[in-house]
Amino acid sequence: MPHAATDQPSAWVARFLPLVPAGGRILDVAAGGGRHARLARSRGLEATAVDIDVSALADLRADADVEIVAADLESGPWPFAGRRFAGVIVTNYLHRPLLPLLVAALAEGGALIYETFAQGNEAFGKPSNPNFLLKAGELLEAVRGHLTVVAYEHGKIETPRPAVIQRIAAVRAPSGAVPLPSS
Repeated sequence: MPHAATDQPSAWVARFLPLVPAGGRILDVAAGGGRHARLARSRGLEATAVDIDVSALADLRADADVEIVAADLESGPWPFAGRRFAGVIVTNYLHRPLLPLLVAALAEGGALIYETFAQGNEAFGKPSNPNFLLKAGELLEAVRGHLTVVAYEHGKIETPRPAVIQRIAAVRAPSGAVPLPSS
């Protein structure tokens, strides 16, 4: 699925990035030009940016607190087996087999911030392939029993262009705490 044309960070990501524990490392999935890795760095977080094509991230290589990983997340192995992140950020990207891996990659106290297109978006253009459109409540189901939902939205937006999106911000409870059931 193509990355968003904008270089501006998602307002959803910017709003919920403070959920990521200070000084932690975020994983920017399907990072594209690295707009969310850059936002995280501007807020004092370390960043790991992963994409099949990392050429747009070249200028970040000089930053010792940025790790750049070139990986095919859809047909290659999960490059972060055994690693945990303080935050996982995904926007404008969906590969369903990754959902449990993304949830599992969150450290205790970590935050998942996810925003992508949902069913109904086909009325507004691409993506229109159902493989790239979340079903109603799909992100809620992906985190149920694992993370506590802080915020969830599903519906039509007008900016940056009309689209149907679904987004979630959820956190992994610290050890010993029991996540609230998601409803």
